[in-house]
Order: sequence, then structure tokens, then C-alpha cells
Amino acid sequence: MLRLAVPLMVAEMGWMLMNFVDLAMIGRVGPQAIASVSIGSAVFYVFAIVAEGILLGLDAIVSQQYGAGEMEDCHRSLFAGLQLAAPLGLALVGVIWVSVPLLPHFGIETHVAPQVGPFLHAMSWGLPPLLAYFAVRRYLQAIHLVDIIPFTLISANLINFAGNWVLIYGHMGFPAMGAEGSGWSTTISRFYMVAVLAGYVMWQNRKRGFHLGRYAWELYTGRIWEIVKLGAPAAGQIAMEMGVFSASTLIAGRLGAVAVSGHQIALSLASFTFMVPLGVSSATAVRVGHALGRGDAEAANASGWTGVAVSATFMSCAALAFWLIPRPLVAIFTTDPAVMKVAISLLAIAAIFQFFDGVHVTSIGALRGSGDTHTAVITDFVGWWIVGLPLGWYLCFEQGMGVRGLWAGLCVGLIAIGIALATAWKLRMTRMRQTENQKIGESEKVKSHG
Repeated sequence: MLRLAVPLMVAEMGWMLMNFVDLAMIGRVGPQAIASVSIGSAVFYVFAIVAEGILLGLDAIVSQQYGAGEMEDCHRSLFAGLQLAAPLGLALVGVIWVSVPLLPHFGIETHVAPQVGPFLHAMSWGLPPLLAYFAVRRYLQAIHLVDIIPFTLISANLINFAGNWVLIYGHMGFPAMGAEGSGWSTTISRFYMVAVLAGYVMWQNRKRGFHLGRYAWELYTGRIWEIVKLGAPAAGQIAMEMGVFSASTLIAGRLGAVAVSGHQIALSLASFTFMVPLGVSSATAVRVGHALGRGDAEAANASGWTGVAVSATFMSCAALAFWLIPRPLVAIFTTDPAVMKVAISLLAIAAIFQFFDGVHVTSIGALRGSGDTHTAVITDFVGWWIVGLPLGWYLCFEQGMGVRGLWAGLCVGLIAIGIALATAWKLRMTRMRQTENQKIGESEKVKSHG
């Protein structure tokens, strides 16, 4: 598990580091700039991550094909994923451009809203290469070619850092573009990411004799539909999750720049630690898929619980860090005393839900590897939208707790989701192992009678 998970952990942390660096560098411009990037990112990632969710169907499909030794089918699934990613990315560019004029209707402060639009316009052009990157990455990790993935993210962060330095602050003859410059820098880094992975795939094609060219020119309509059928529920689950955090950022935006800045800093730190179990979740989905592809439910069960244990252990350590050393962590982003006070108070709440966040995301990966992408949609809908967000709204506005109340409500919802998903994985594996044992028993009966 760790041989596959560690490179993916590094990749996910590198992915989050890009947003982390954006926020840290824009934070030097002021609270309004932080707020504009925070709100713009909240809107952008709803579309980007939901689109990635559709491509998550590749996890179960390619890993089970690889486990069954069907390498040619793995290649066909890669091109089906790319054929899905291209039009989806272009369509979402249009959706974001149409959405920008609607933002002032959400009650965002008037001195923040004008900066959000240019940032989103710049970010939107990174969507097509971003979705292509997602498709190629899922293929590579499913066939155990993962070393290139962390390199891609780490080097992309260097490009993003340099781009931010030039475009945000106006160096090397460029104008100081502030939030919009951060968006263009991120987009440039995403074109770089997909170019690196494409080059790596072509190199592996020559090295291993994959003969990918023979699969590139066919339209895989049926396979695309298979990806969508598995990925759409995963996208729905991610929409539930990303939507609730985007909604929470918009709600925090109604409380003023200090509240939304503190909220975004705490959310960025919690999201950064979340990248480790997210990487473990991807590895768990692949390991479970490999085991089921070769018909071994016992190994799938062991892989699932191993992933959950690794994630829960790491997140417990992250909780201690949030509880014991919050001030140095927040100081990475800002030295504004008011913003620091809010962010530190929110990290104390984040410490409570870290363990359950690790259990929740890794259980989703285990279920996805087994072909179940529906359970997480139900649990997320109930946990986030029926319990967490309404309770957060009540505590925030009705009880006067402000942004702390918002986070307390979301914390309760997340704990419920983590427990429900771990229980769902246990029940699914119990059923699959019983089915497998029954088949083995029937096979032995046939042999004995023969």
C-alpha cells in the first residue's frame, strides 16, 4: 500500500501546495485580495473537482483491467478518458464565464466582487489541460507507474511560484495583476503538468512496447459511457462535498473580509493535511480494484482496511499539530492579528474532525475500487446538506457564533459521514467475501461429484 500511496500522497500535497502558495503570496497584497482568490477558488473548484469526479470512474475500470491482466483494455480506457476530458473541459470554460456575472447576487462585499471575475476568467482556461491531466494520471496510477506524478506536481509548483512572483507583484516588466495574475500563473502550470505526463506516457510507450498508436484513433463511445456511469455518482459525491465548502466560503463572505480570510486560511491548512489521506484513498481504490480484478475478495478487504488505518493515523498526528502549534501555521499566510485570531479558533475545530476526515475519504476510495460509487453520494448528502450546513447556519447566525458556529456544524456532519462510510465498507466486504466463499464451495462440490 505504501509503495503506491506515498508517491500519490506527495502528488496530492503538491496539488494542494499550489493553492497554498497562491494564497500565501496573494496574502501579502491584503485581506481583499485573499478574499477574492478565496471566493473565486471556491467557485472554480466546484466545477473542476466535479469534472474530475466523473473521471474517477477510471480508477475501478483500469485497476480491475490491470488486475485481470488485460493491458490492451487499460490503453483503450486511457483514450476513452481523454475523449471524455476534452469536450468536458471546454464546456466548463463556458459555464464559468456565464457564472461570473451572477456572483454579486450572493451578497459578496462590493470591494471584493470586482476582483473575483478576472481571477476566474484566467483560471478557467486551465480546465481543459487539467482534466486531461486527471485522465492520464488515473491511467498511470492504475498500472503502477506513479513516480512521475509527484515530480510533475513538485516542478509545477516551482513554475507556479515563479509565475506568481512575476504576475501578482509585477516583476520583469509585467504589470502587477494581483489576483488575476495568480489565476494566469496557475493556468500556465496546468498546461505544463499535462505536457509532462504526456511526454512520460510516450516514453513508456517506446520503452515497454505498449503500441498506444493503434488505440488512439478509435472513438470509444461505450467505454466513455462506462466511465460516466461509474464516475457520475463519484462526481455527485464530490459536488456534495465541494459544494458545501464553497457554500461555507460564500456564507463566511457575508461576515466580512476578516472572517472569510480566517476561514480560508484554516480551510487551506485542513485541506493540505487532507491531501495525504486523499493520496492513500487513490492507492486504496487501485489496490482494491487489482484484488477484485483477480477475484480475491480477502485481499481487497485487507487493502481497504490498511488504507483506512494509514489515513486515520496520519490525521491524528495532524490534529495534534492543529491543536498545539496553530499560530506558526497561520503565520505562514498572514500577520494580521484579527485574521490570525479567527483562523486559530477554526483550527481548534479542525483538530476534532481530522481523524474522521481520514476515515471518510479512504472509505470512499475503497468503495470506489470495488465499483461502489453510489453509497458516498447518499452519506454526503445527508451528512453535509441535511445535518452539517443547516446546523452551521443556525449556530452562525441564529446563535451568534459567527464563522466558528459554521465550522462546528460542518464538524458534526463530517463525523457522521466518516462513521457511516466505514460501516458501509465493512458491510460490502462481508457480502463480497460471502459470495466468493459460496462460489468456491460450489466449485469444490462440482469437482467432488466429478
